[in-house]
Amino acid sequence: MSLGLVAVVSLVGGLAGLIGSLLGLGGGIFLVPFFVIGLGLPFQQAAAISLMTVIATSSAVSAGTAGKRLINLRLGMVLEIATTLGGLLGGVTAMALSPRTLTAIFAATTAAMGLVMAKQAGAARIEPLPPDADVGRIGGRFYDAEHGREIAYRVRRLPVGLFFSFIAGNISGLLGIGGGILKTPVLNAWCGVPIRVAAATSSLMIGVTAVSTVPIYYAEGHIMPPIAAAGVLGVLVGSRAGLWWGERAGARNLKRLMSVVLFAVSASMLWRLW
Repeated sequence: MSLGLVAVVSLVGGLAGLIGSLLGLGGGIFLVPFFVIGLGLPFQQAAAISLMTVIATSSAVSAGTAGKRLINLRLGMVLEIATTLGGLLGGVTAMALSPRTLTAIFAATTAAMGLVMAKQAGAARIEPLPPDADVGRIGGRFYDAEHGREIAYRVRRLPVGLFFSFIAGNISGLLGIGGGILKTPVLNAWCGVPIRVAAATSSLMIGVTAVSTVPIYYAEGHIMPPIAAAGVLGVLVGSRAGLWWGERAGARNLKRLMSVVLFAVSASMLWRLW
């Protein structure tokens, strides 16, 4: 592995970590296509290395947001039950469906989530609850630097969140991209969770899911340590930059960025079908 390749992988990893930490996606949505198309790696190796970087992104974001009450731990652990089950069943799903079918389903799903986030970005902002309001067992409060005050929120449509968390876990296990592409927009658009909380909580969950999946890939010999190390190094640096940027970006701009990313991912998946 040449120094030039290390530099390229680290650079792409940095970009993936930047976007992943901003939106709670994990960096796999960029790294898997890069490894497969750019480096010509088999898909299983690309997914395995990507999951290693997902763990790095999750760790960096979780550490960087600790103490800011952006991670809703109760909500995350409830949803992680469904996510882990989805991840464990990902292998079964892979056996039942062809790669082409999975790619088409994934492209359609990301396009649909992109439309949801685009609609949310253009809609009127939902007024938060009063700071002293009852937020329920899994709601929460956090200080929003954008508006300079404490924001309270109540989680709605929990069954919807559980269902899509299961699907997100399945996708994560199958494709090595982390489940944040579904979790973050669903939590924000349909469950009433503010975008910053949704992204931070999603970042925590994708790391837990990846940790449960990586040993399977490692046991099969699909992880390439030099490339994985270069990718993780870049992701860690990019994740820290993403945290700094996310604290200063407006919530509506983050939603627009999320929509653009999801449409780009959908287009790349459709391109692979041709």
